[in-house]
Formats: sequence, structure tokens, C-alpha cells
Amino acid sequence: MRVFVTGASGFIGSAVVRELLGAGHHVVGLARSDESAATIENLGAEVHRGNLTDLDALRNAASASDGVIHLGFVHDFNQYVDSVRVDLDAIETLGGALDGSDRPLVIASGIAALREGDAPATEHDPPAPAFPRAPAAQRTISLAERGIRSSVVRLPPTVHGEGDHGFVPTLIDIARAKGVSGHVGDGANRWPAVHRLDAARLFRLALENAPARSVLHAIDDEGVPTRTIADVIGRHLQVPVVAIDPSDATNHFGWIATFFASDVPASSLITRELLDWHPTQPRLIDDLEKGHYFDETSFGIAL
Repeated sequence: MRVFVTGASGFIGSAVVRELLGAGHHVVGLARSDESAATIENLGAEVHRGNLTDLDALRNAASASDGVIHLGFVHDFNQYVDSVRVDLDAIETLGGALDGSDRPLVIASGIAALREGDAPATEHDPPAPAFPRAPAAQRTISLAERGIRSSVVRLPPTVHGEGDHGFVPTLIDIARAKGVSGHVGDGANRWPAVHRLDAARLFRLALENAPARSVLHAIDDEGVPTRTIADVIGRHLQVPVVAIDPSDATNHFGWIATFFASDVPASSLITRELLDWHPTQPRLIDDLEKGHYFDETSFGIAL
């Protein structure tokens, strides 16, 4: 298949590109800069210049493809409403290029969009209506009515592995700056997680085999207590592990406080059965124990 991938040069996207190439697909990656283009070329994929606001570039690349994986998103939390609008416009444009063809469109969404609760969320749980990106997932699923084999892969808060620039490195930076490794309250709230290579394989399987309207969960760890994450960070940095009162969480953690205080366990049993997907990479705590997250030259905050 000729597969068009947005976000192809990113942490998850580059793993998806490698996974697709390894399975014999021809990959075309969207590149918004010379740096992104060089990364995509070095991976062995074809470069398509443009960005998520260049709807003609998206339309042309999708029209010429046998399928699309949409991973790109403008991660600007100061302009989040605008980022969501750009994402919706991109999905509608990609869908328009695939209309009536039964070609696949796979997008990335998030477990954080689901309701909190004691039982792990499943693929059948709808996104919380107030979550800003919920309409993107709903729009994608509705594209099935237009003859598109659309599916949504929900990612956990932590997609981990070497080169991670997301939530866990942010927590490590905060612990270094504050001199303590904190968790919110008793730290019993849970974060699901998956290794990026396992997530990449699921995106490929969704592209190849997922039925229209599929909602899939890229989940290995159903829920790691945030206290356990803080313990590992504290031990590796040799700083105390402390409970942060919920009323002081924003002051201590900044923008990540809401995410780190969330309790969002999730299951992937339906996904595993549907697509015969079985994670094989190290789980989150095992990955942290390898030590690469604590090399100060290996990461920074760059969501």
C-alpha cells in the first residue's frame, strides 16, 4: 500500500513509518520543515512538503494514497482551541480525498478523553463530551457513512521509549528543578501506558485490517499508580518522594498537574482480540529502570 502519514517525523510517527516500511508498504510522510523532511528521508520514506493548515497539500497526498494515518497535531497549549480546529479541518480534508473508496483513514486520539472511574475504560466507552478533541474522533468514525474505512486509535497519556519528549520527561525535569519527586495526593490514581513500538504496530494493523468505525486502545499497562512513577523518578534522581496536596498541584507541576492527577485506567482486550495485537516491548516501569530517561542530554520538554 501507498500510505500517507502526517506527523511522520515525530516520536510516534517515526516509529509508525519504520513499522510500515518493515511490512513492505510505501510511505509518504508530511514534512513542514527541512528538518522534518530530512528525518523522513533518513527513515526511507518519500517526503510530501506541507503542514496541517495546507489543505491542498493534505488533499493531494491523500488522494494519491491507498490509505492515511493521521498523527499530526499542533501541540500548542496556549492556542489549544485553534489547534483543535486545525485538526478537524485536516480530518475533513483527508476524508474528502478518500470519499467512497473504502480506503482506510486511521487517526490518533487519547484515553484522557474518557471518563474517570474505578474500572478500566474500554473501547466501547464514548469520549467525554467536554473534551476538546472529542469531535475529531466522532468526525472520523462518522466518515464510515461516506465509504471510508475509518478508525480511531486511542493512545494513553504515556507512550514511552527512547527519545520520549512527553509527560514522563516533563515530570523528571520538574523533579530536578524542585529537588523532590512528587505525586498528587496519595498517588493512587493510575496512568495507562504503551511502548511506542507496540503502538506503531497497532497503527499498522488498524490500517491493514480494522473494520470501519473501529475504536482501538493502544494499551499495555492498564494503569500504573502515579506514586510508583514518582518513586522510580525519585530513586534515579536521588531526591525525596513527596505527596503534593491537590490544592497545590498546579503550583508544583504547572500545566501537567491536571493530567498527572487524573485516574484513567484503560483496557485493550477488545483491540487485542480484534486485531491479534499483543504488546512485546518493555512496560513503563521496566523502561524507566533502564535509565535512558535520566540522561539529561536525551530529552527535554517538547510536547
